[in-house]
Amino acid sequence: MTQTLRICLWSTPRTVSTALMYSFAQRQDTRVVDEPFYAAYLRASGAQHPGREEILAAQDDDGANVIRNVVLGDCDRPVLFMKHMAHHMPGVDLGFVHQVENAFLIRDPAEMLRSVDQVVSHPTLRDVGLDVQCELYDAVAARGKEPPVIDSRELLRDPAGVLGQLCERLGLAFDEVMLRWPAGGRPEDGVWSPYWYGSLHRSTGFAPHRPKTGAVPEHLEPLLATCRPYYERLYRHALRAGD
Repeated sequence: MTQTLRICLWSTPRTVSTALMYSFAQRQDTRVVDEPFYAAYLRASGAQHPGREEILAAQDDDGANVIRNVVLGDCDRPVLFMKHMAHHMPGVDLGFVHQVENAFLIRDPAEMLRSVDQVVSHPTLRDVGLDVQCELYDAVAARGKEPPVIDSRELLRDPAGVLGQLCERLGLAFDEVMLRWPAGGRPEDGVWSPYWYGSLHRSTGFAPHRPKTGAVPEHLEPLLATCRPYYERLYRHALRAGD
């Protein structure tokens, strides 16, 4: 029996992580999972996110169970693509990252934080997890295998080119079906989708990158200053769009 290729995408919120999950969901060889540690995070952190009680009711909130039953559990497809928020992992034993393939998704924090602030008022570093991304990246790279980093701007500039590089790094053949999907939600969407996925559900593919204009709100400036060095460190490793 062919061993399942298990891919953990480590993201910050308000990147294009769900669009990337939808992209992989178009592949016939791939099963996708949407943020399986969300309930465990809410239980451990006490964070008051939209839909908190629905999420706690819908998901297992024990991180060890999630690792055993989801991340490393049975899969009916050759590829298992799991979208994770890096900040969802407090108190979770992260040793499993060495049993899977890892990839990292980042977005310029000046754009990301303004978007997060629309859903989570006055976010903190705990709400975005760039520091955790860097820690995970270093832990994986220390084992001698540099994981791929995807920057949302580079991906939106050249979806086919960046996805092709990502697939190659993961040991997969790129499939052009990854570039388009039907409008609307997917059965794998978490119960939090009404609060976060509105614009994605109107999409049918990767939209062109549209830079946000204007200054970051004053209350976000300290967090932006904290996040910027983490982002820049990861961006140095990012897959680049073609010319």
